[in-house]
Amino acid sequence: MGWLTRLWRRPVLDADQRQALAVHSATEPMAGTAPLSTLRIVVADVETSGLDPLHDRLLSIGSVDYCAGKVLPASAFSVVLRQREVSSTGNILIHGIGGSTQLAGLDPAKALLMFLEHVGSAPLAGFNADFDRMVISRALEQTLATTLRNAWLDLAWLAPALLPAPAKSRNRAAPATLDDWAVQYGIVNESRHDAVADAAATAQLLQVVLAAAASAGLRSLDDLLRLEKDQRWLARR
Repeated sequence: MGWLTRLWRRPVLDADQRQALAVHSATEPMAGTAPLSTLRIVVADVETSGLDPLHDRLLSIGSVDYCAGKVLPASAFSVVLRQREVSSTGNILIHGIGGSTQLAGLDPAKALLMFLEHVGSAPLAGFNADFDRMVISRALEQTLATTLRNAWLDLAWLAPALLPAPAKSRNRAAPATLDDWAVQYGIVNESRHDAVADAAATAQLLQVVLAAAASAGLRSLDDLLRLEKDQRWLARR
């Protein structure tokens, strides 16, 4: 029934948007055999109207590229999606995207197509990336009746597999947070809960993780995806 649901919900797009969507649909995700030494990875983060990825709204996407051992600040991508209604005051206090900014954001279809064009075939990465992936995927389904087939890497699983645990997290049962890892490796986040700033901090952690991955003999995107899968499996035992 999934195809039938998408058919009924198919959005009304102009000619340029239909062409952009066609380009996305024809783009094959990066092969798993792609070498990490030259791979472009788009590190993404989102801000939302709440903490429920199945129901809360996507407010903004921010990303920063990592490629060939370097974080590329000039690659930063940022977009605020126009909202029909403003999120709660408490929510705004967290991410700082004010009501007027939400209402004046970019048309959601245009914003998401810009994001798809920016990502291209590259894999994505995030910290607790399941949340980002679910929120973006739901927005794409609802707004463009399309999906994102690109691979996702989750540093919340990869960092503990390849790096010593942050000192701050050793004395509690909860997993290490992005802030814990940032303190451990001297990563400065200029504006916590800003999508681009969080993506930039995550990209710096990715840089550390991939250096450790190379030392451990991991060479390809598939190697990282397999390691993450193994870590998830071990956590369920």
